[in-house]
Amino acid sequence: MTVAAASAASVSGAASVVQSVDWLAIAPPVITASVALIVLVADLFLPQKRKPLLGWLAIAGLGAALLLLIPLHKSTRSTFCLTTNPEACSYTVDRFTLVIQFLVLGGALITALLSTTEPTESKEKLPAGEFWFLLLSSAAGAALLPASRDLATLVVALEVASLPAFALVGLKRGDRLSSEAALKFFLSSVTATAVMLLGVSFVYAATGSLHLTEIANRLADVPYQLDTVAQTGVALTLVGFAFKTAAVPFHFWVPDTYVGAPLPVAAYLSVVGKAVGFSGLVLVAVIAFPAYADVWGPALAVVAALTMTVGNVGALRQSATRAYSAIRLLAWSSVGQAGYLLVPIAAAGYSSDAQVGATVAYALMYAVVNLGAFAVAALVARTKPLNRIADYRGLYAERPFAALALGFFLLCLAGLPPGIIGLFAKVTVFSAAVDAGLGWLAVVMAFNVVIALYYYLRWTAVLFRAPEEAEAALAETASSEGGAEAPGTGAVGVLTARPVRVAVPAPLTLAIALTALAAVALSVMPQIALHFASISLF
Repeated sequence: MTVAAASAASVSGAASVVQSVDWLAIAPPVITASVALIVLVADLFLPQKRKPLLGWLAIAGLGAALLLLIPLHKSTRSTFCLTTNPEACSYTVDRFTLVIQFLVLGGALITALLSTTEPTESKEKLPAGEFWFLLLSSAAGAALLPASRDLATLVVALEVASLPAFALVGLKRGDRLSSEAALKFFLSSVTATAVMLLGVSFVYAATGSLHLTEIANRLADVPYQLDTVAQTGVALTLVGFAFKTAAVPFHFWVPDTYVGAPLPVAAYLSVVGKAVGFSGLVLVAVIAFPAYADVWGPALAVVAALTMTVGNVGALRQSATRAYSAIRLLAWSSVGQAGYLLVPIAAAGYSSDAQVGATVAYALMYAVVNLGAFAVAALVARTKPLNRIADYRGLYAERPFAALALGFFLLCLAGLPPGIIGLFAKVTVFSAAVDAGLGWLAVVMAFNVVIALYYYLRWTAVLFRAPEEAEAALAETASSEGGAEAPGTGAVGVLTARPVRVAVPAPLTLAIALTALAAVALSVMPQIALHFASISLF
């Protein structure tokens, strides 16, 4: 071989291992991560009075990342693929990826709107630079995860989304509840991550690959002596993702974490954290582990039944006068909703025709209305920081728009008209169970829907009751004998009198308005969400 030929061969060999990068495909998480770094550096140079600019910079970055999803909807795009097998890629943008990224980045944007007043106005004085950096970093990891198509990228994305969340939960300095919540969240999550990494190592040992499609092919014909290793790896990997979804018995961290975290962070965890867990669970179960569907299908069905039951019973037991009972109810409710979200994934283990897109459609509905409920809770917390369910009594008399919005959100979660999207989403999930032959799971779901109706309607009724002061004054007037009524104490005057109003920041009002408009739009045109119920990962 001549020197020229050897040189040409060397250049050709080098070119064969060089990967081209589709920058447009990876733009949403890259933009989010870049803005996070910019915010962290800018915090060093901005004076204290200019710190609010960091929040608006974070909002602008999240808005830009959302806009970059638009040109990606036209076709499926993949990058970071193996040179020896172009079909085995580490990053893929398809319909599933786009919907989850929209949900994650949109949820982070609403969280940012809820948070714009927190770092400067709250008693805890949340450090602005650190807060926005952690929020954007977590959102970048969460946006990366649904596009990940190998176990290494999945684990990295999951930890990038989770590690900043630990710090966000404990960011209220000097607050015992916040520190306790962060420690409990951290310890339980680290344990779950360790279990998941052990499972990933077993899967790699049995298959020799980390790419999900390659794993699926090799698990279908794994050597007999490695079958036990493969089964153990599949089980342990799924356990790690089950923790992230707050599925029973890995749910115990949820109520205390939501109560101890800053309220916007609790909203973020309830939606974005859940989206991360479920998207990861869908990817590994449906794409990588279909060969063991007869194992994880029944297991997830049982977990789904336990999760929805434990979550709804926990929410049912909340006392209206207990401190933070409203947040605890939303926390237990999120556990119950996780059970519904697990149903289509479990159904996919029984039938190859089952559409896990039903989970995506339900997650979209849940994200909109749950963020809206937390937004109203943040509004009430400005005057009543204990956030008891009893504190919402008479909210309609004080803030009609907020009360109507919260009532609508609760009806959507319950699946009652006029919250049509909640009803349709539950029917879609119910149908997935029936079509897969899981009649018993459909019955358990129907039973839990009835339980949920009670506590959602109980809270909704509180919103429209007369304030306690009004009822007390009315009773006193009615019991007086022959005395003239003082101005404003008659039946009409009492019920129409409103407490002194506290100014509400425009971003908080905007967050409530955006989620309310989205919930109404989805109820008027439920096909927007149900369109995604046909998503298939094959």
